[in-house]
Amino acid sequence: MKEIFEWNRIFYNDLPANFALEVIFRSTVMFTILLLTLKLAGKRGVKQLSIFETVIIIALGSAAGDPMFYEDVGIVPAAIVFTVIIILYRSVTWLTGKSKKFEEFIEGKTECLINDGKFSVESFKKESLAQDEFFTELRIKSIEHLGQVKNAFIETTGEVSIFYYEDKDVKYGLPILPAAFNKKSKIISADGIYACTFCGHIEEQKTGTAKCDVCKKEEWVPAIKTLRIT
Repeated sequence: MKEIFEWNRIFYNDLPANFALEVIFRSTVMFTILLLTLKLAGKRGVKQLSIFETVIIIALGSAAGDPMFYEDVGIVPAAIVFTVIIILYRSVTWLTGKSKKFEEFIEGKTECLINDGKFSVESFKKESLAQDEFFTELRIKSIEHLGQVKNAFIETTGEVSIFYYEDKDVKYGLPILPAAFNKKSKIISADGIYACTFCGHIEEQKTGTAKCDVCKKEEWVPAIKTLRIT
């Protein structure tokens, strides 16, 4: 039966002192794995915190929590983990300040998702963001169609920033309310102004079928030009 306050067990868990080298190695490897895993998860997976901030929180939380209530985790190895994480944190912070490319790799960069009322298709492809999820973000901000939006950006935190047209500048746009968007079809039933459901491009169309001049897709929905109600 183990006794409480066995100091060697509490601080080292009966491990040799040179085990500290293995702890340093393990901490560095796990820190790198965490960083790369969350990087691959994308901005939306860590919304409101940057990827780097999330890695630090997870790493420090685990290092602090385990020795609090697991008797087989020594305090000294946990303290070494803290030290390694802080050193890695300062090193990565220093590198992000010195290299723009490294900063963009770690933190990502702001991408324009809507430009002049249309999807920036190439930027949209880079983000792990489904169209339905993006439409939800816009609807939360009382947006009815893309013609109300001058620019929309996805920030490094995963948040979406919106810049609106003034009422006098609102144009025809792709409707994003489900009832209107679900009227999409490859068959244009009547002459009028239509929006491509893939890229948001606006064209005047005749009855029949047509390909979008921008993305070459063939699915359309009647465009609308309502003003935004706030």
